[in-house]
Amino acid sequence: MKQKAPAYVIGHITIKDPAKWDQYRSRVPGTLEGWGGELVLRGKRVTVLGGEHAHTDTVVLRFPDIDALNGWFNSPVYQALIPLREQAADVVLISYES
Repeated sequence: MKQKAPAYVIGHITIKDPAKWDQYRSRVPGTLEGWGGELVLRGKRVTVLGGEHAHTDTVVLRFPDIDALNGWFNSPVYQALIPLREQAADVVLISYES
């Protein structure tokens, strides 16, 4: 039986409303519970070393597998946060499997 590969969400972020962004950020960790998700990195861009990258912040989340990642993203608890996220920041979320 093939072991499932870890899966990641990488978010590229430009904050529009810092107060709303703080609200959103404080609520996301609770949505990870039950899906085995964990915050790997929250960081601010220092330097673009190659190419172009307009966003200022990045987040990386790790999940046990793509099914857990998709379950988290599509969960009612996380989906309820999306309107707040959209008010707070311009965000591009991308899923990856390792």
